[in-house]
Amino acid sequence: MKTYPAFRAAACHVAPYYFDTPRTIDKACALIAEAAGNGAELIAFPEAFVSSFPVWSGVYAPVDVHDFFFKLASSAIEVPGPEVARLQEAARRHGVIVSIGINEGTRISPACVWDTNLLIGDDGRILNRHRKLVPTYWEKLTWANGDGSGLRVVETKAGRIGALVCGENTNSLARFALLAQGENVHISSFSPRWPTHPPGEASYDLEAAIRLRAGAHAFEGKVFNIVASGFLPPEAIDLIARDNARARQLLEESPKSVSMIFGPNGTVISDTLRDEEGIVYADIDLKQCVIPKQFQDVVGYYNRFDVFQLKVNRRALTPAEFSDGVAGVEYDDLSGLGSTSPEEAWPVESVDGAKRP
Repeated sequence: MKTYPAFRAAACHVAPYYFDTPRTIDKACALIAEAAGNGAELIAFPEAFVSSFPVWSGVYAPVDVHDFFFKLASSAIEVPGPEVARLQEAARRHGVIVSIGINEGTRISPACVWDTNLLIGDDGRILNRHRKLVPTYWEKLTWANGDGSGLRVVETKAGRIGALVCGENTNSLARFALLAQGENVHISSFSPRWPTHPPGEASYDLEAAIRLRAGAHAFEGKVFNIVASGFLPPEAIDLIARDNARARQLLEESPKSVSMIFGPNGTVISDTLRDEEGIVYADIDLKQCVIPKQFQDVVGYYNRFDVFQLKVNRRALTPAEFSDGVAGVEYDDLSGLGSTSPEEAWPVESVDGAKRP
């Protein structure tokens, strides 16, 4: 008889030390140890936790934020790299799966940065790297577009895990691409705040948006959804405001993000954190995903694959393709990356090319 994993999940509602990557990595390792000590086997961190979310682009004109961009780009990390190796070792030492948002840099360009989510296995291997497909609104001033190479679900001791970053959780096709690979645990990482309107006007309600789309994905896919959002502490507001009263007002008035965990019926099964840093936990039993799929299984009987077709390009993209036989610097140099094979994702036609030089 088939068995289903049961485990404890943790969502970290925390802030980085802005532009201080070593201290932020220290904090991440300490939080991994804390959550593991409390029984968590899957630990999720927010979007861009290492080591800053570019909220300044929502409160200043582009010409006024060059110094912030320089600091973010200069503190970005590469994959693989020494900072990631520390996270891998923490995951291996504590025997836990870690999902973490980073600003990912590349040797090809000092100004090319991706909004990346890493999934690290309990043996310390990098299981997947997903670069946010499209930075949202003013985030385009900071991050480059990702590609489809990370639209993957991976098999782990905690089930089949997929992850999307912030606004991607609104993208129905991206979400379906993961569900179609058998996803039963989804990780949604979000920013701490997201200014959209002038002071005094109603702003984008980040908490309401998270509850709506995270709960919808859990209900639609009959999956557990772990929501890990950032927190914006007073010292970060001071740093970004730079004695500018209007910028401070925008940062302080923008609705805060929230962290929580949803069950496969779309309801919250954990505590919720918004106003302070901390970790929320929930006990997950994947057998609870089975019965709800009797009612609506969008990657099974409750679909018409003869009517609807989805084609996903998962080639890793590079700036140039060389034909002199000499390997160049790669955007996608990940050894030991594990993923679900495209053949297993039967509702989706996947286009997987060989790694390019």
